[in-house]
Amino acid sequence: MPSPRNQRLFQIMQILRSAPGGALLSAHDIATQTGVSDRTIYRDMATLIDSGLPVAGTPGQGYHITAAITLPP
Repeated sequence: MPSPRNQRLFQIMQILRSAPGGALLSAHDIATQTGVSDRTIYRDMATLIDSGLPVAGTPGQGYHITAAITLPP
């Protein structure tokens, strides 16, 4: 069962942060890890990018972090 959206967005951030060397991650790879469809990941990535998360990428190409992400304690 998919997690609630706010938990999934946080999970996506963690997945992107853990990618070795800023490697591109496909929406399918992220979807597999979060238990949702590729299309849901496309929408979630658009939300994260619009909110100011330093992520670059496009659907069909992959996504990666462009700057360090730090979260408050």
